[in-house]
Amino acid sequence: MHIAFVLGTRPEIIKLSSLISACIRDGVRYTLIHTNQHYAAAMDRLFFEELGLPRAHFNLGVGSGPAGLQLARMMMGIEPVLQEVKPDCVIVQGDTNSALAGGLAASKACIPVGHVEAGLRSFDRSMPEETNRVLLDHLSSFWFCPSPLQVELLAREGIEGPNVLITGNTGNDATLLHARAAAERSVIHERLGLQHDNYLLLTCHRPSNTDDPAHFAQLMQAVQCLAEEQQRQVVFPVHPRLDQRHWKVLQGMSRIRTIDPVGYLDMLALLQGAALVLTDSGGLQEEACVLQRRCLILRPNTERPESLETGGARLVSHVGANSLVEAAQALFKTQVTWKNPFGDGNAHRQILDALMGQLNVEAALRPGALPRPVVS
Repeated sequence: MHIAFVLGTRPEIIKLSSLISACIRDGVRYTLIHTNQHYAAAMDRLFFEELGLPRAHFNLGVGSGPAGLQLARMMMGIEPVLQEVKPDCVIVQGDTNSALAGGLAASKACIPVGHVEAGLRSFDRSMPEETNRVLLDHLSSFWFCPSPLQVELLAREGIEGPNVLITGNTGNDATLLHARAAAERSVIHERLGLQHDNYLLLTCHRPSNTDDPAHFAQLMQAVQCLAEEQQRQVVFPVHPRLDQRHWKVLQGMSRIRTIDPVGYLDMLALLQGAALVLTDSGGLQEEACVLQRRCLILRPNTERPESLETGGARLVSHVGANSLVEAAQALFKTQVTWKNPFGDGNAHRQILDALMGQLNVEAALRPGALPRPVVS
């Protein structure tokens, strides 16, 4: 069996790391295709090193750009690689342009697509990620769902069958595997002079929060008000897509401490020490839940409602001067049933076992193929 992985962003590196590592341990042939959608060579290299991964076999150097142009460049780079290496399956994760490009290229080449983190829905088509994940699910051959909810949502769209599997989430695999190492090895708290449970952690990068400078300014003012009310500072690793307009806003926020993007272990350490997490990231919502940190989701919707059901997370449906103060007060009054709804940390094992079993069966049934035992 030969698996090709297509990824392009640092969250994808994290969320596919356990599955790639399992291929290495089990001697499964794989090819890693990196589109470089988030192109920052030093940060990419750090993530690969921290997660114990070898370098990608192919780097396409696509970089950022308008979505249509980015997708076209990715597909032009992915298609000849697939023709060269001839994998039995292409694995993509989540909802990025890289994932969609990998899925489209594989589908055009008649190669089965396995979608890790399948079935997530925010029901907000204004989010490009929602369109990407819906399209991917409708061209895939294997659907690896974090929880039973996604199986139900896929069935509503006519996607059912034995290849729709509840595996847990590979992002959860990574969090559970590396959380202790992050707490022990990271020196980010000492470097920044932070005390546990005495700061807020903020991430903000989605177009809905950043494309309109006026809305971004209003959101940051609400963050500032929350920090003042709690008498804490806010640590904000600034996403590379923020530009001078955003920096101008942030310069006026005395409680918001901006820092450069950090590695995976440092981010896990910051998460574990935060009194409260504020984020518009899907992955960080999940990590906050797994690490039992209360989280305000800076969006009116989420594709991860499981975190809301614990009581440890709360949506912020609108932004006003005191909206985050009120949301945080309500969140801290809520009784939390801390549980991990995203699996037991072995999603990678279930995914790889399913692929090995099914793909080996299909190979044995091809005309002219010699009988092969099914590996499970």
